[in-house]
Amino acid sequence: MKNLKYIKFMVLALVLSSCEDFLEPSPTSVISSEDFYQNEQQLIEGVINMYDGLQGVNDTRNDTNHATQIEFYVTEMRSDNTRTKSGEGEAAQFDDFAIQTTNSFVADYYRSFFNVIFRANTVLANLDVASDANRDNIEAEAKFVRAHAYFNMVRLYGDLPLIDRLVTAADGTDVFYDRRPISEIYGLIESDLMSAVDNLDNSGSRNRASKAAAQALLAKVYLTQNTNYLEAQLLLEDVMSSGYMLEPNFSDVFFNEANSEVIFAIGYTSGIATDSQNFSAEWLNGVGRTVGVNYATQDAVMALTANVDDSRPAVSFRADPLQPSQNQVTKYLPDGADGGDDGKTFAFDARLAGNDWIVLRYADVLLMHVEAIIAGGQDTSAPAAVNSFQLVRDRAGLTDAVTTPITKDDLLAERRVELAFENQRLFDLIRFNKAQEVLSAFASQNGTNFSTTDLLLPIPQREVGLSGGLLQQNPGY
Repeated sequence: MKNLKYIKFMVLALVLSSCEDFLEPSPTSVISSEDFYQNEQQLIEGVINMYDGLQGVNDTRNDTNHATQIEFYVTEMRSDNTRTKSGEGEAAQFDDFAIQTTNSFVADYYRSFFNVIFRANTVLANLDVASDANRDNIEAEAKFVRAHAYFNMVRLYGDLPLIDRLVTAADGTDVFYDRRPISEIYGLIESDLMSAVDNLDNSGSRNRASKAAAQALLAKVYLTQNTNYLEAQLLLEDVMSSGYMLEPNFSDVFFNEANSEVIFAIGYTSGIATDSQNFSAEWLNGVGRTVGVNYATQDAVMALTANVDDSRPAVSFRADPLQPSQNQVTKYLPDGADGGDDGKTFAFDARLAGNDWIVLRYADVLLMHVEAIIAGGQDTSAPAAVNSFQLVRDRAGLTDAVTTPITKDDLLAERRVELAFENQRLFDLIRFNKAQEVLSAFASQNGTNFSTTDLLLPIPQREVGLSGGLLQQNPGY
């Protein structure tokens, strides 16, 4: 992991192949938490292990934790932004809104993020070895990571097992298959993030939890639930006064890592199998685990290029050099500009890319600030909202004064262009109550069908089978 040593040993188990493995894993060559966590330094290594879980493993085995590296399948490719190049294979299920309960990407993501939750719970269960000076900070980091994982999962799968502690054999297996209501999952997320806000500062790495990251994520949690708009606004305004700022050059957001705009990113290092990522390669034409995926749809291309003065499309996508009628996502091409006529070529194996994955950045905060001020209404002319909206557009080269009022549709359109291919579009459509309308029309245009049950992923069939029927499947699958 960038700036962090990769942890070779794991807590209890390196990879959990199913929820049931949380109960009683059987380590062989690894160190158990009971034997290992004897002092604070060892606990800090457990903290690093959480971030390593978010990073995931860059290999091609189906039974390994790919975490963030496959997130685009279950988010961006389920929206009107991206698709497969060929329309073939398991990945094409996302194109067609026809995902099967046996889809390996859906199962990998589910397994991966419960693995991250397990790692966070392991840290929280061993706080007694931490010093008084560092205990609150360590606890806050673990709670931030757990909240991040649960927030992604609850938006994708709906009701979930709520695992807020290390589970022992005495607890039985039912806890892993008892899907708790969405409201309970959000209750844990909010509690974790409020604790993180209270006990973190902004002095550390952009690849670690911070107060600003917890504030921005908590604000997004409130906006997602269409509640606590004023509290969300106050949280975002605190972030806006914390020293973060827009990068003058949009390209530098992605290729000048740990820059002033990044609030939280998952770190990768190029050329190292244990610390690199493969999703950059998958978005290209001839390399990677699954090639030619996450290609920009024509609908997205039209939205991004609607204003000829906008500087963001040139950074966001390009015509496939081998098939110019197709468009590749380029925000995360390895090394960015290091030669070549288009400034987007690279000189090493793209399957070992080092581009960080940005989870939260300042432009997102500014646009959420507008959303919080709209507060569930249809528009706003509030000067504070107009100023935040204008800052994002100014950086894109759209310096004409913002037309007021700013409507929800204006804001949704701006978020689509600014945050294109950053796994935000599906969540934005759902949060703005536009998913059914937009995705139904998009599906119809492309000869497929979309229904409300497609808003959630299926619970992986393997997990349903392991539960003996206790784990109920989502409607429509």
